[in-house]
Amino acid sequence: MNQTLRGRRILVTRPAAQAGTLAQLITAEGGEPVLFPLLTIAPADDVQPLRQAIARLDDYSIAIFISPNALEFSLPIILAERPWPADLQAAAIGPSTAVQLAACGIGNVIVPAGRFDSEALLALPAFQAGCVAGKNVLILRGNGGREMLAETLIERGAQVDCVTCYQRSSPTDAAPLRSRLQSGQLDALTISSSEGLRNLLNLLDTDDCERLRMLPLFVPHQRIAEVAAERGLLRIVLTRPADAGIIEALCGHDWLGEVCN
Repeated sequence: MNQTLRGRRILVTRPAAQAGTLAQLITAEGGEPVLFPLLTIAPADDVQPLRQAIARLDDYSIAIFISPNALEFSLPIILAERPWPADLQAAAIGPSTAVQLAACGIGNVIVPAGRFDSEALLALPAFQAGCVAGKNVLILRGNGGREMLAETLIERGAQVDCVTCYQRSSPTDAAPLRSRLQSGQLDALTISSSEGLRNLLNLLDTDDCERLRMLPLFVPHQRIAEVAAERGLLRIVLTRPADAGIIEALCGHDWLGEVCN
């Protein structure tokens, strides 16, 4: 095998349970994945709001799964209590969530193409005011995050219920990462969420942030790239979506002039 990443140390920042595939792909190409999750994902402290939504699931016209985590921490509970309503339209921010929904027997999922974020979903015809006004919409999501999706749908006339079905927390100890940055033992980093990027920068002091800015940053979403640029990162590589897009970009990167320490 042509190991295009031989000798490269790549920071993998996905949540621990979701980092395995990308780590394996990097290893297969001769690289060294350096695991440092920037988000810890856990079930919501209170499952009662989800159970209340399940009890009135037939009242909703659209259910939006904001992420694969939203699906993982809600759909098994829903399907354990009742079948998915035939008239309930499912929507997803990204294609991986849509694939998982299809695997659970929920087809015809509304999902944007090209860019996978709330803005792209809201640009679809199905979410314009003429289609959502007067309808009940359920948003399944994690704690925190942006309110823009719910607020826009409300402005367009929808009745929106937001249910937190999982919670995210950030790491507090950056010592292993800082050690690698200070000793030059990282060649690139991958970031899969804007929140994770913010967590990373908040963990580091000014000197370490400056070291970070000199590394190529591979991100699979336009919004992450925009946040990275706003925060002063200099070498941003926008990849195709998901792990496949990240590893493709890593392997296709021009490493000429990149020195392995």
